[in-house]
Amino acid sequence: MHCEMILDEYRERQPIYNKIKDIVLDMLHRTLRDNNMVVTAVEGRVKTEQSLAGKLELKGGKYHTIDDITDIVGVRIITFFSDEVDKIAAMVERMFDIDWDNSVDKRKMLAIDRFGYMSLHYICRIPKSLCVDEQYPQLNDIRFELQMRTALQHVWANMQHDTGYKSEVEIPVEYQRSLNRLAGILELADEQFSRIRKEINDYRRNVQSLVASGNFDEVPLNGDTFRSYCELRPFQRLANKIATINQAELYDDSPMPYFQILLRLDMKTIGDVERMRAEYSDGAYQLALIQLAGTGLDIVAYSVALQNLCIVKILKMGFGTAGLTAMFAALYGDSAYNAQRAERIYRQAVRSGLISE
Repeated sequence: MHCEMILDEYRERQPIYNKIKDIVLDMLHRTLRDNNMVVTAVEGRVKTEQSLAGKLELKGGKYHTIDDITDIVGVRIITFFSDEVDKIAAMVERMFDIDWDNSVDKRKMLAIDRFGYMSLHYICRIPKSLCVDEQYPQLNDIRFELQMRTALQHVWANMQHDTGYKSEVEIPVEYQRSLNRLAGILELADEQFSRIRKEINDYRRNVQSLVASGNFDEVPLNGDTFRSYCELRPFQRLANKIATINQAELYDDSPMPYFQILLRLDMKTIGDVERMRAEYSDGAYQLALIQLAGTGLDIVAYSVALQNLCIVKILKMGFGTAGLTAMFAALYGDSAYNAQRAERIYRQAVRSGLISE
């Protein structure tokens, strides 16, 4: 009779449970977006009547009223990295009223020699400062559960659920060791992903500092360092000079596609790129004079400066039309037009006096 009364009240509250779920999900999505936080998933559900009935059948004596059941509305945030769980938790603490007496940090509940399910569970209410609805006066009183875990912790939780065992006591001894080993591997993987991400971020900050300081010979050429170098707009002066040939508008595109070309030219450091810029800027401009003469072109891409620098470098190294064709193939894909374009530019370079036949 007692359980049936709780189920009757559950049925009456269905609209408000769904309202709470929708409000919480909307708030979380907006707050994550406003804070530039990317997570694996944000999901929510209202416990089904069948699920609630099963819970009451097992633990009905534990609950005096329906308000004692705090997970009828459940929301879950799944992060990529373990250190993001605490960042999300701090965000959630600012948003909702937390019932600390009933919230659980399962990450701290395992003994140091045990592995297993880890997740942070907050029991929350929607504060009136965030939302009030006269149609649902209980909106700010009903508690909901908010779980925060990593993607690997989520995998482990689902695997535990799929085995059909609710506790380690139930698991046959012959399987316990294997499950514990697997849990340990997942926990270690979580820690290592966070560590590696931190080290990569530290490396990128160091690279940005080195590039900004102008110590280019100390900076190896790779995707990160070239991107940081490009943020300094090293080809701006040459690009502006080329654009003035036809009083053209300068279109701001990315030089990043030329990174692979620079590697093919055996450049090892940002200093090598900087020396190419200094040494061949005049030649790149002279080539542009021939290229743009009589064209009436009124839009010039920013990257044309780097393209012409690479062209001059290739020709000065003696790679000729074959080298230019290879560059265009790398940039634009295989095409018969690459060879024709290379031949035309080679002739333009001869006319400008950059090279002799």
